[in-house]
Amino acid sequence: MPTQTLRLNGALCLLNGCLEDCDLFISDGHFAPTSASAAEIDLSEYWLLPGIVDLHGDGFERHIRPRPSAPFDKRAALQSADVELASQGVTTAWFAQSWSWEGGSRAPDEAVALLEARRQIAHRLMTDIRIQLRFETHMPGDQAALMAVVRDYHLDYIVFNNHLPEALEMANTKPARFASWAAMNGHVPDDLLAIVRAAHAADAQIPAFLTALAADLRSAGVMMGSHDDPDPETRAFFRGIGAHICEFPTSVAAAHAARTAGEPVLMGAPNIVRGGSQSGNIAAMELVEEGLCDALISDYYIPALAQAAWVIADARALSFAHAWEMISTRPAQIMGLSDRGSLTEGRRADLVVLNPNTRRVEATVVRGQIAFASGRAAQRLLQAHSPFALAAQ
Repeated sequence: MPTQTLRLNGALCLLNGCLEDCDLFISDGHFAPTSASAAEIDLSEYWLLPGIVDLHGDGFERHIRPRPSAPFDKRAALQSADVELASQGVTTAWFAQSWSWEGGSRAPDEAVALLEARRQIAHRLMTDIRIQLRFETHMPGDQAALMAVVRDYHLDYIVFNNHLPEALEMANTKPARFASWAAMNGHVPDDLLAIVRAAHAADAQIPAFLTALAADLRSAGVMMGSHDDPDPETRAFFRGIGAHICEFPTSVAAAHAARTAGEPVLMGAPNIVRGGSQSGNIAAMELVEEGLCDALISDYYIPALAQAAWVIADARALSFAHAWEMISTRPAQIMGLSDRGSLTEGRRADLVVLNPNTRRVEATVVRGQIAFASGRAAQRLLQAHSPFALAAQ
């Protein structure tokens, strides 16, 4: 049975780096060619934008553990996080889950449990939720286990972290904070300190271990990056093993090194919205203004993505269209997702209906189906002559 083609008219559409007055056609979950027989939906006064692609977010943790001592079922948590994503215009997201010596919610078995929960309820999710594993570098005994998980769950993105320096400094200078951190992860302070020191003792073998692990990951088709690069030398090491994505560099020099090598630099959208890093690192706006930031990611707060586009535009650092591309088009390109990230014919019909007057996301469409709708946009979409969902059925 042929699908009904829909025509969204009257809106400004983000195409070719600017907002253009044109119509969009949707059929079979994709943007389609012009059709004279399409059912029309008037979206005058709205902007139609590519769906947000978030490459790193751990805000989902609040759905699993709204309080540290009160975990909820991961399947239910993923479904509620899915609703939050859609309400904020996010159509594709990588949830950042740690694989760490820290234990607690960051233990390897917790990562596997999240992956299994996602596999069990993937068919119920409206948005495309994937898992990014944040692998702690000083775990040389975990290569076989990690690769088994990569193959079993078809992981496509891993980022390398090293929190040992932070842990050692905390233990030496802020023992009370270290004790709280230990308790949060189910340890007494002395036990966690022993784990940290044992991991640190393996320091000499880590470069060779990571080189071998990265070779296995490349063979499995996994994209790789590094987290919190402090300097060009660290970035150079990860570049050398094929981890080309530079996530949250903590110095301008590290970001410059990535840019010089043609590598994408990702920074946190909350950093843009709040006017600086909550941990005291470099300001993301500085990198945006210097042309050293390719894409913004939600980090710990999903609503900051759309908000950051407005902050950048208001500061006249970039046009709104280019700022929005930093959370949609560019992330899709970085991950090689050629089927999404723009409103062009043949791409997945992932789009955001934005009210520019209130700056609210009033509707989110994923693969041609409504994932979220509110306000006047909901009335127009749901009261259309043909049900909107027909575009993807």
